[in-house]
Amino acid sequence: MGAGNMKERGEAENALSQTLKTLFAVAENYPQLKASENFLELQRELSDTENKVQAARRFYNGNIRDLNTKIESFPANMIAGMFGFKQMEFFEIEEAAERQAPKVSF
Repeated sequence: MGAGNMKERGEAENALSQTLKTLFAVAENYPQLKASENFLELQRELSDTENKVQAARRFYNGNIRDLNTKIESFPANMIAGMFGFKQMEFFEIEEAAERQAPKVSF
């Protein structure tokens, strides 16, 4: 994955977070929706998915940190230079508020 792909994925993650915030704000106005078993299941699934995304983001960023460190360290930096390895960007979320998982409790 190139750095451009990670930037695009970060932007998609930001858009998804905004959409979820809007969905949950709308759901606050509809108590019958909040009591629906289907909506409660959706809430559980979203919470589980967000936890998995955070774990994957930490895993990816940890591996990128290790790769970037090795690319800068001797003798790996010589090999990396010969084969064209470049520093990779971390998977970052733009807004600090979005670093936290969206609240899905009702």
